[in-house]
Amino acid sequence: MARPPNGFLSALSADDYELIRPHLRTVDLPHDAVLAETGETLKRAYFPHRGVISLVVELARDEHVQVAMIGRDSLLGTFSIMGEASVLNTALVLVPGVASVVDLDPLRIAADQSSTLRTLLMRHGLAVYVQVQQTAGCNVAHPVESRLSRCLLHTHDLSGGSRLLLTQETMAQMIGARRNSVSLVAHSLQQANFIHYSRGHIQIIDIDGLRQTACACYATVKAQYDRLLGIR
Repeated sequence: MARPPNGFLSALSADDYELIRPHLRTVDLPHDAVLAETGETLKRAYFPHRGVISLVVELARDEHVQVAMIGRDSLLGTFSIMGEASVLNTALVLVPGVASVVDLDPLRIAADQSSTLRTLLMRHGLAVYVQVQQTAGCNVAHPVESRLSRCLLHTHDLSGGSRLLLTQETMAQMIGARRNSVSLVAHSLQQANFIHYSRGHIQIIDIDGLRQTACACYATVKAQYDRLLGIR
C-alpha cells in the first residue's frame, strides 16, 4: 500500500515507517477546526496530505497572530512527541484538507525505539522554529504588501493548490496587520493581476509576480526547509 502523501511520512525509512504504519488513520481537516489550544495536552499528531494548519498566539483578548504554518511537508505535534506535554500555540485549520493522524503514545514509543526517527522529528521541529523566528522579524520590519505576498506563496506551497479560502480578517491575522491595510494590498495585488480576490476566495494567477513582490523571508524559510528536510 502506498504511503500517505506527506513529506514527513515519505522521508521515513522502511523500518521507521513500519513502526508507525499500524497506528495511522485518516481524518478530514475542516476549515477553521481547532485541533489544539495553548496549554492543552496534545493527544495525536497530524500529518497533512493537503490543507494547511495555522499556529497562532494570543496577544490580547480576541487578538491573535499567526507564527507558523504546517502543511503537506511536515507534521503537527513534534514538540509533544519529544516530551513537551503542553501545546505551545493554538493550532487551527487554515486551509481545509485531509491528514493522517497517530495517537501520541505509540508515536513516542516508536521514537524511543529509533534514533533515526528521533533525528527526523528534531529536524522538523527546527524547521518550524525557523518559520516562527523569521515570521517574527518579518512582521516587524517589512511592509504589508511583502508580508502578504510571502504568506500567500507559503500557503500555496503547503496546500498544493492555487485556490485559497482566506478572508481579510484571516489574512490580517496571518501577517499581523490591520484588516483595512490587507484590503488595500489585496486590491493592489489583484490590479497587478497576481491574484484574483472575491469575498474571501483567492486564486493565485501569477506566482512569479508574487515572488517579486514578496520579501526575502519567503526564500529564506524555503532554503532552510530544503537544508533541514531536503523535501521541498
